[in-house]
Parts: sequence; structure tokens; C-alpha cells
Amino acid sequence: MRIASFFAGVGGIDFGFEKVGFKTIWANEIDSYAGETLKSNFEEAEVIIDDIKNVNEDDIPDFDIMTAGFPCQPFSLAGYRKGFDDNRGNVFFELVRIIRKKRPKVVFLENVKNLVGHDSGNTFRTIIRSLKEEGYKPKYKVLNASEFGNIPQNRERIYIVAFLNHEEADSFYFPDPVPLDKKLNDVIDYKNKLDDKYYYTEEKNKFYEELKKNMINKDTIYQWRRVYVRENKSNLCPTLTANMGTGGHNVPLILTDKGIRKLTPRECFNLQGFDENFKIPLGLSNTRLYKQAGNSVVVPVIERIAKEIKKVIS
Repeated sequence: MRIASFFAGVGGIDFGFEKVGFKTIWANEIDSYAGETLKSNFEEAEVIIDDIKNVNEDDIPDFDIMTAGFPCQPFSLAGYRKGFDDNRGNVFFELVRIIRKKRPKVVFLENVKNLVGHDSGNTFRTIIRSLKEEGYKPKYKVLNASEFGNIPQNRERIYIVAFLNHEEADSFYFPDPVPLDKKLNDVIDYKNKLDDKYYYTEEKNKFYEELKKNMINKDTIYQWRRVYVRENKSNLCPTLTANMGTGGHNVPLILTDKGIRKLTPRECFNLQGFDENFKIPLGLSNTRLYKQAGNSVVVPVIERIAKEIKKVIS
């Protein structure tokens, strides 16, 4: 089964699908730096670094599964009533344009949990209605990485799976929860000394004394919240974000044997479920890598959904 990946990022969705036997043959990503990471990990795929609006659907090879972690944009009220013709500025309708031409068997969409209530619900209703108008039967569910991916991160995302074959849709079910047995110290190095740039010190950080006073546990993650230290007592990492590398508030912090520090980019990818085979290109700044990790998906959750899709279309 061949995948065409849109808004592909570094390929997190594709990693999940490939783990159960699918093959990414084509991918599109607008960010050239994320595209560099994508190309490093999917050498056999044709990777197009460009705005999706510039992608000609006739240039895309035939594929079976469309995957897309698309950005969330508001739909105009006129667009909600009239659909595609009134919303060409919205990137979701670029996906509709390609769906209409290529007719994949399955459309897999991932987005933030708040998509359901975005723009007073207009966005989500339009997405579901548009898929139905193209002949697809969609199913959707919000899944948390800590409950469905055995990953110690609190990350809720909505997943939409739409089938062209309605009988396959009727047979598809999202995966059940799984026990969380993976700990933070399985994906984060609390023992070894790393590069000095990751550590917070009295010389570099004016709020260091507050961190030192409040960060007392080595089995949890903290955040500096502008004027106070917040401990995440659930023993989960809070939702990773694209701006983790900026050094501002809400950056995940840990108390290690060698001092207080922020997570490394590799640890952030670990917390998204990427395995040791994931390649991080040399030469990319940590700021860009933090952004790529924060914008990505939790691979094991995708893998489990892909496994259920494979069951009904094999």
C-alpha cells in the first residue's frame, strides 16, 4: 500500500505507517529544514519541498493512502455553506483538490484536539462534510499519547480516518488504550553530563535560584512559568511545542545528576516515539530541531491506528 504524505514535517506519520508495512512513495513539506530531515529518513520517496498550493495533482504518482497533519485554519461562513469554491485560501481544500483527482482508498488526518471547537465548530464540520461529499465515510477520535502510545507525554490529538469503501469504514475501530510502562528515564538521560548549552546556571539564568529551590525530584519534569516553577506531578512530559528551543517560559526542565537542564532535541524526538533509527541531519540548529520535534506526532499512536487500518483494507 502506497502512501502520499502531505504537510509531512519530518515524517512522523509515515514512520508509524511504515512500521506496519505501508510504503511512503511521495511527500510534500513547505519547510525546507523539516524537508531536509524528511529526506534523510525517506531516501526512496520523492520529496517535494514547496507550498501545497503549487503542487499539481497530475504530478503526484498514484497512491492508496493520503496522510496529512495539516494546519488548522478558520473557514469563512460563506465557505461553510459553499465549500471548496469559496475557500481556496484554506489549505484543507488543497487536500480536497488532490483527493478529488487521486481517489485514495483511505484519508488519514491528524490535528490538535481543539480542531473540534475551532472557529465555533465550523472548521471541523466543514472537514467532515467535505470528506462525505467526496464519497468517503470518516471516523474520528481524540487519543492521548500516554494512554494509546505507551509514551510518557501528555499529548492529545484528534485523528480522522476516512474510507472510500464504506464497508471497510464500518469494520474499522480505533485502538484500545494500552498500559503506560515506559518511564521518563527510559527516554531521557538523567545520569550523564551533556553539552553545557543545555544546562541552566546562576550565571546564565536570573531565575536559577527559584529553579534550584523548587526542583527537587529527578523523576519528573518541571517548567518555568514566568514567575514560578511548575512541577508536572503526573510523571508525564507536558505537551511538546514548536517553541521549546526559544528559552522562554514553559520549556520542559529536568533535574539530573549533573544539574538542571532542558531536554535535548533527541530526547524530544524520543518523547514523540521516534526510535534509534531516526536520523537527525548534521548542521541543523537546535532551534530548528526543537521546532521539528514539537510539530511532529507520536509515532506509536500512528502505528497502532495504521495497524487497524491495515486489518480492514488488506
